[in-house]
Amino acid sequence: MDRQELFANIQYPLPQHALSRLIGKLAESRVGWIKDPFIRHFIKHYGVDMSQAREPDPGAYACFNDFFTRALKPDARPLGEGLISPADGTLSRFGRINHGTLIQAKGQNYSLNALLGGDSARAAPFRQGSFATVYLSPKDYHRVHMPLTGTLREMTYVPGRLFSVNQATANHVPGLFARNERLVCVFDTERGPLAMVLVGAMIVAAIETVWAGQITPLSGRVQTTSFDTPVVIEKGAEMGRFKLGSTVVMCLGREAEFHDFDPTGTPIRMGQSLGA
Repeated sequence: MDRQELFANIQYPLPQHALSRLIGKLAESRVGWIKDPFIRHFIKHYGVDMSQAREPDPGAYACFNDFFTRALKPDARPLGEGLISPADGTLSRFGRINHGTLIQAKGQNYSLNALLGGDSARAAPFRQGSFATVYLSPKDYHRVHMPLTGTLREMTYVPGRLFSVNQATANHVPGLFARNERLVCVFDTERGPLAMVLVGAMIVAAIETVWAGQITPLSGRVQTTSFDTPVVIEKGAEMGRFKLGSTVVMCLGREAEFHDFDPTGTPIRMGQSLGA
């Protein structure tokens, strides 16, 4: 058993939700002697570039979560042509959705239907479409933006585990992205359907959207919300954020085409053009 497999295996018995929610409480602390050293250590350890932040002073943030979900300067992420990246991170996998199957890692595939919450009707428009998986590392900007202008059709909370999301777990935890707690947001766009799946992970204390505020932590069952009043979000506008990192899986219909990227993982920034 190699180190990656060992790291993945030791997470199975851990109290993933309890641990994540505890860290979430600490990340909300507004006590200076707790938050300030935590923020400064995090910046130094992960090499966070604060020069791009709208507020570059680490001591100005009320709590760690405010620092972690910090806004950037208005000109920090210019928008490219066509389909754009929804987040800073690594484009870990992308390509066609073949017969309802997505690639997680070499030798690891998973089900589109399971990813989107087990509803075959929700998954049907994407079965022969395309997908892109963007992994957000701790040092990255952690707000998620729209890759295209879209009208929100429905939002589905899907309960699940909270395995860490990194290369080790992608390689060794079967169906990782369809196994972890996640939020599935389905939009109608001028280029067909778009599903934005915000995947939770170990230590991810919450996922928020701009239209409903904090969604997780919930538990127990799949919960779907439909929207009779249109919620329209423009290309490049924020749609959600992670309070401590994770991954976005973006699914599109057959109309979408991606540019040619290195399939082993390409660093990308929010707003960078991903396709026509």
